[in-house]
Parts: sequence; C-alpha cells; structure tokens
Amino acid sequence: MATTSDTPAPGPVRTCVGCRARAAASDLLRVVAGTDAEGRPALVPDPHHRAPGRGAHVHPTQECWQLAVRRRAFPRALRRGENLSGAPVEAHLEEWLTAHAPPSGSQQHRPETGARSS
Repeated sequence: MATTSDTPAPGPVRTCVGCRARAAASDLLRVVAGTDAEGRPALVPDPHHRAPGRGAHVHPTQECWQLAVRRRAFPRALRRGENLSGAPVEAHLEEWLTAHAPPSGSQQHRPETGARSS
C-alpha cells in the first residue's frame, strides 16, 4: 500500500524539532530530559517511547540533530531552562546510524534549513 502526502501517517504524528517536518512518531527518535552516567542533567534517548515526562522528537539523522542543537530546540520543547548535555543522544544516534546505514543510491531524509512560521 503506497502512501501519499494526502494520506495521514498511521498512528500519532509529531514534529521534528530539528527540521520542523511532521512525521509518524514511530519514524522519530523521542528525547527526554534525564541524567547521564555521572548524574548530570542530560538529554536522554527514548527509542521505545516509554520514558515518563515531556518528550521532544527528532529524525534520527545527524542533520536534524545538529539543526535542533543549533536552534536550541530541546530546552524549549522540554521546558527546561538549564543546559542539557547531548552526549547520550549523540552516542545513540551514532550507534543507530551505523546499524541502519542505507544502501548506496537510496534517498535519505533531507531537512530544511529555513525556519517556518506557524
């Protein structure tokens, strides 16, 4: 069954805090505020969408991650004023991208660089 832009995605739809594109929640990585291994405040990946609390969603790509960090989207989306380390999410993304490397010649998600007004 082919889907088009007119067909709604199955399940909940979320907006990537990096590129601001809407996608099925299952296609995005959920990120929550938590602590790293040393107990410092950090962004924590929630790939199973089960962690309690407020979450932000991002495409699992380096481009969207970097856009979100550059725009300071995570503290705003998670409603946290403090600086949160992104090291746990960066490590998770590197691991995920290595495991899910697309075959050469396939199309990848290409985030927009401009901000959209709502």
